[in-house]
Amino acid sequence: MKSGSDLMSLVGSSRYFLGSEKSNLMEMVSDFDLVLTLVLVDSIKKSQAVKAKRSSTSNSKPPQFSLSTITGYPAPGYPPSNNPSGCATTAGTGFPYAAPPPRPAYYNPRYPYYPRATLFRRLLAILIAFFIICGTIVFIIWLVLRPRFPDFRVDSLSLSNFNLSSSPSSLISAKWDVRFTVRNPNHKLSIFYDHINAYVFYKSESLSDTTLPPFVQGTRNQTTLRASFATASSYVDDWAVEGINGERKSHGTVNFNVRLLSRVRFKASWWRARHRILSVYCGDLTVGISSNGAGGTLVGGARECRVGI
Repeated sequence: MKSGSDLMSLVGSSRYFLGSEKSNLMEMVSDFDLVLTLVLVDSIKKSQAVKAKRSSTSNSKPPQFSLSTITGYPAPGYPPSNNPSGCATTAGTGFPYAAPPPRPAYYNPRYPYYPRATLFRRLLAILIAFFIICGTIVFIIWLVLRPRFPDFRVDSLSLSNFNLSSSPSSLISAKWDVRFTVRNPNHKLSIFYDHINAYVFYKSESLSDTTLPPFVQGTRNQTTLRASFATASSYVDDWAVEGINGERKSHGTVNFNVRLLSRVRFKASWWRARHRILSVYCGDLTVGISSNGAGGTLVGGARECRVGI
């Protein structure tokens, strides 16, 4: 019986021991949870402090290089920075890049495309090409046809019914008969004369005018043209009357000028030019005045005239 009671007491003591050990184990587990919680809280605080330090460092001025970097010893690394260009960095040096990064795209902007400027250039090029083509065609026609002005010559001039009066006003009465020889020197062009107007002058003073009939000149043709001018008691400036009287008394001659203006057109068998104004000037036609002073004739023979357009 004694052994049974001992056995029961041993079992009870072992139960007590296990219960006490279990309570100790629970206390140790709770202590471990507390320590783990404290460690996590401490690590969170440290990470927040590091982040705050990095943000303050990025907003401040760039770090100064240490003496070890200048003397060639390895540098303690460069703080992280944004590298949008993607250039490779060199570790262990005092510079963030192996080479300077390229300039951003806005340093070399692409200029906008202007369609109006291109259209203007095209129109200008078309106009230039058009004028070049027209000039080439005109030059070729000129080489083929070789147009030349007609030749005008005064063969004779006669003065009649010549009278001057200076009082009470300056008046002139006279009649001029002029004979021209007109020659067309062109081998391939005919000349059409329309609306021929003729004028007689003393220096710049117009004395009389007339109209001549139109005519056509064929190639290598020569035509005689006559013009008759008449005036009766026409008013002229005083200086003109004084000049005519002075020349007649001192030299016995008076110089007159004749001008022709005609609307002409050159024409070939396959080509026709537009109308132009032909100007003919026959100057210094010296007329010897007769002894009675009422008439005179051309002195010095035929005179060539200047022709132009």
